[in-house]
Amino acid sequence: MGFFDKIRESLARTKQQFVGRFDEVVKRADAPESRSRPVDVETIEALEEALISADVGIAAADRIVATVRDRRGRGDSLRDLVKEEIRRILHDAERPAPDGHRPHVVMIVGVNGTGKTTTVGKLARLMKEEGKTPIICAADTFRAAAVEQLEIWAHRAGVDLIRTHGGSDPAAVVFDAIAAGKARQRDVVLVDTAGRLHTRVNLMTELDKIRRIAAREVEGAPHEVLLVLDATVGQNGLVQAREFMNAAGVNGIILTKLDGTAKGGIAIAIAHDLKLPIRYVGVGEAIDDLIPFSPDEYVDALFEEKW
Repeated sequence: MGFFDKIRESLARTKQQFVGRFDEVVKRADAPESRSRPVDVETIEALEEALISADVGIAAADRIVATVRDRRGRGDSLRDLVKEEIRRILHDAERPAPDGHRPHVVMIVGVNGTGKTTTVGKLARLMKEEGKTPIICAADTFRAAAVEQLEIWAHRAGVDLIRTHGGSDPAAVVFDAIAAGKARQRDVVLVDTAGRLHTRVNLMTELDKIRRIAAREVEGAPHEVLLVLDATVGQNGLVQAREFMNAAGVNGIILTKLDGTAKGGIAIAIAHDLKLPIRYVGVGEAIDDLIPFSPDEYVDALFEEKW
């Protein structure tokens, strides 16, 4: 199954809810005799309801509705206006991933239960398939089960794992992993950090220590700090993300469990409200069910079938 097919399947529940709420309204609004007239209040309200129900968020929904109001009357279809504005929001948040240093250090952060550890294994597999040579660092030293789980995923991905005994200083493990990455000439060091609530100040401070150690060993490290967000938690994820941005310097998002929610519009809210690029999306449980995020493929999948 190709990337587009996977994103399309993962958005099936979101599409059903989003399209189902707005189908008939759009058909009326896009009738040839209606395209040259301003959008009526009923249509605007239906559009807002459909967007918010998909977890697009109030701010992004307001922007989309404002665009529809401003540009309607020029003969554009309502469907195309909404589609184009969503695409624009996602592209506005895009940033090229930092590159140029080896090893490239990627720190993975997030709260417990987001699928963070399994995501690290999937990301290692994806990078290996792209021709890179990743190494995984088990910096979650507080939970033996987490290290064991990561070891299984590292084996599945066919990559090396750097680990230590339980209770060790996570920053020390990161130091060892970067040293191993240099010695073994690996392209990427993927650092799996302990899951933590964004409200736990001491644990958030620990992330800063890991960042300092990485920066001391490799210029510019960590080059990426990717926050794993569970798509099913919706707008609460934005609160988490803002705190992690402040404490850990998050510069990208991995959105997991996109296939398990009817509110996949959270991708639009993230791009609009946080101005953070979504790097990858999780679309299933298999090791190859983490895919690079493409704004164009996301929009095309959401609007693929007629409304």
